[in-house]
Amino acid sequence: MTQDRQAPPERELGHAGSVVDKAIEFMVGQEISPLAIASALLGGAIGLLAQSLPDEMVVQILQNAMTSVQSGEMRATKRGGEVSEAL
Repeated sequence: MTQDRQAPPERELGHAGSVVDKAIEFMVGQEISPLAIASALLGGAIGLLAQSLPDEMVVQILQNAMTSVQSGEMRATKRGGEVSEAL
């Protein structure tokens, strides 16, 4: 992603989400703990954002994520048709 592209196209986002979902399923099947999976994915995502965006934008994304967690929105997020449990 380049700095001039603020949001990925829906098709790209959907494809990336599907790949991540499959990776999570694979790691769960390998009996990797949910905390380890989530931490690795989060660290990788933050690293990619830091390489692709200015620090101020990364901070804003993280603040938005924190707000979503604090409001309970993340617990209501559906994955695969079912409400996901907290990692």
